Amino acid sequence: MNDVILIDAGTGNLRSVQKALETIGANVLRTDDPQKVLNGKKVIIPGVGAFGDFMLGLRERKLEESVKEIAQKRIPLLGICVGMQALFEIGEEMGEHKGLGILSGNVIPFPKMPELKIPHTGWNQLEVKDEARLFNQIENQSYVYFNHSYYCQPKNESDAIAQVNYGINYACAVQYENIYGVQFHPEKSQSVGLKILKNFLELT
Repeated sequence: MNDVILIDAGTGNLRSVQKALETIGANVLRTDDPQKVLNGKKVIIPGVGAFGDFMLGLRERKLEESVKEIAQKRIPLLGICVGMQALFEIGEEMGEHKGLGILSGNVIPFPKMPELKIPHTGWNQLEVKDEARLFNQIENQSYVYFNHSYYCQPKNESDAIAQVNYGINYACAVQYENIYGVQFHPEKSQSVGLKILKNFLELT
């Protein structure tokens, strides 16, 4: 299996993501060193917590430019949860914060609806586009695990490769060229999540 860089922005516990990757045979390097990130064959940005805190962690460690350079080099890049949100231009959690701007769009709060519990926590079903390589051999309507209060709103609808319904339909996975993102937690999504991670590692 290809080597994979797991970016440590200093927010949250990355152990579960690392363990999931190692379970499928990946050789994982967890690092906050910008130069090591640039040497990665595959790069994953996992994230938990608030958007602004996550972006601050990336910038304090000089990782922002490394991630953008990886994106430009066409190296496969996967953002998970807040890591996916960080790919976009603006996050509105606890004020307005600038993201990486690799993908066009904003990260916005769920609408206030009486029956909607926030955060969106638990298992929900994917509606997958047929051509999405990240979901190769994943059955449509498969369940994955979510835990978030804000969601991504891509400006380009073609960037969305899967959606989920939670009060509204929203993009829960995106792709543009070599850039991928999933709002759910594949490392907590059992066999479906492991298959998604394996599909990412097998991308060329």
